[in-house]
Amino acid sequence: MLSLFHHPLPLLLRSKHHLSLHFHSLPSNSTHSFTNLSNLLQGRIPHSHLLRIHAHIILVGAEQDNLIATRLIGHYPSQSALKVFHQLESPNIYPSNAVIRVLAEEGFCSDAFSVFRTLKSRSVSPNGLTFSFLFKACFPVCDARCVGQIHTHVVKCGLARDCFVCNGLVSVYARGVKDLVSARKVFDEMPDRIMVCWTSLITGYARSAQHEEVLKLLLSMVQEGLRPEDDTMVGLLSVCSNLEIVEIENWIRVLSELIDGLRYNNLTNDWVNTVLVYLYGKWGRIDKSRERFDQIAGTSKRSVVPWNAMLNAYVQNGSPSEALSLFGLMMECHYCRPNHITVVSVLSSCAQIGDLDRGMWVHDYLKAEGRKGILARNTKVATALIDMYSKCGNLVKAREVFDQMLTKDVVSINAMIMGLASNGKGEEALRLFSKVKDFGLRPDAGTFIGVLCACCHSGLLENGRQIFLEMSQGFSVPPKLEHYACYIDILARMGLVEEALEVVNSMPFEPNDIVWGALLGGCLLHNRSELALYISKMLVKLDPRNCAGYVMLSNLFAADCRWVDVSGVRWFMREKGVKKQPGRSWISINGIVHEFLVGSQSHPQADTICRTLDGLVKEMKLANSVGSSWG
Repeated sequence: MLSLFHHPLPLLLRSKHHLSLHFHSLPSNSTHSFTNLSNLLQGRIPHSHLLRIHAHIILVGAEQDNLIATRLIGHYPSQSALKVFHQLESPNIYPSNAVIRVLAEEGFCSDAFSVFRTLKSRSVSPNGLTFSFLFKACFPVCDARCVGQIHTHVVKCGLARDCFVCNGLVSVYARGVKDLVSARKVFDEMPDRIMVCWTSLITGYARSAQHEEVLKLLLSMVQEGLRPEDDTMVGLLSVCSNLEIVEIENWIRVLSELIDGLRYNNLTNDWVNTVLVYLYGKWGRIDKSRERFDQIAGTSKRSVVPWNAMLNAYVQNGSPSEALSLFGLMMECHYCRPNHITVVSVLSSCAQIGDLDRGMWVHDYLKAEGRKGILARNTKVATALIDMYSKCGNLVKAREVFDQMLTKDVVSINAMIMGLASNGKGEEALRLFSKVKDFGLRPDAGTFIGVLCACCHSGLLENGRQIFLEMSQGFSVPPKLEHYACYIDILARMGLVEEALEVVNSMPFEPNDIVWGALLGGCLLHNRSELALYISKMLVKLDPRNCAGYVMLSNLFAADCRWVDVSGVRWFMREKGVKKQPGRSWISINGIVHEFLVGSQSHPQADTICRTLDGLVKEMKLANSVGSSWG
């Protein structure tokens, strides 16, 4: 056991002279009254001041007062608090609860249960707080038998219908020991269920992938006209994120039928619509998501949850411009502040369209308005910033955010490696990869995707070959199809098309469009026409509705001036109803993002842009003709 108070105070307690020396610097207006001594122990107290107060408590003989002891215990670390408690001759429930709480919070579960047994042996009746603190002690140990024993004591003490105690029981059964049968039994027998109870049970079912039970709970909440708190909504949406398509369709049908009849109040409709916003987004029905979002009342939009659900729907469905427009609308609503989930969605949108200005604004907002230390401590936000800066081409800022992170996880390292890779800094990416172990981490499948991409973009053939071979042998990470595709791309780009084809034939996966596309790219780059023709046909055969194979085949014919074959490919595409996805680009000017589609005249300044482009083309032709005549 630790020495009392980690201070020489126990040695000084042998004489009142020493106690007086410790006490002399207390405020002059303090008296020997127990009430005033108790008041001195309120609020935050510097450790040295606390020791002087404690010395005076012993000097005046107040150390046996239960209220004073309770407050002392609350200021000390667990082992010192336990020493204070054991010096009490007749502790009542208050210091007992205080020491159980301190021990539970610091993870000394067996000591907390020992104090509880001492309390019972002295015929001191536990109350709701006692059991609340004991439940907290149960979470780290995950001992179902121990929880069952405490439950027995709850019943014996007549607290089986106490709302506060039952909530703790549901929470520890559902989230602590994952005994959902017992959790549901307690829940069903509760006379008055508070929202935290619903959240605990939903979280428990979610972690056990019992999605049908979550839906039943959700329907019960609707029928009771309840309005979930934000924590409950986050739990519900986390369940939705793991649903299969068939389950999503079922949930949408059931929930839509419930609220479309307008049998429930508007608040209930609002939170159900928030769930539907998220579900429609997962299903790819972005129009339906926005329709449900627009039905949510303004008062309910004071919560950030519906905004996050809609932003997530846009980001998931490749609509970054719409996401940023929605974020702008959200920022105009001064009653709703973005949280870290909002920020991650917005930064992802900025990364997709290269909106560096908006991304930097979000970064500045976090510095000025965010929680203190969020950029250094929240790995998800920092990783989103690294990804955004990397995709917008600002590696200096990306590295700055990475270096300032207090704790780096493998996801943030992967983002930095991929950022370096995509910006042509292959050797830097490999140096960072070599330091992964220095961070106390193990590289995962995503790490190897990043380093193989780095080798591919920077032409580091031998490094790529070595890393691919060492993945499974040295790091116990078996290559997936994505890793084979990266390695094949490295070989094909370096002109080793036959070797790449051997890898395709030997890999334990059926080649997909990415694999064939990488091979075809290498063939086109190194003028391997015959092999390119064969691979193009394989790509078309694999996915007849995908335009990529047709386009690359057409480009191959065009490179050989085989215009009849080019026309044939285009005719075949029209006959099969295959449409080429139009090229798309974005540019940010003065904080406004402009989107352009190939062949589209939808931009309001399209005529002016086209005239300017025609003028530039004429100038270039003129310059070339003049240069040729002078040559």
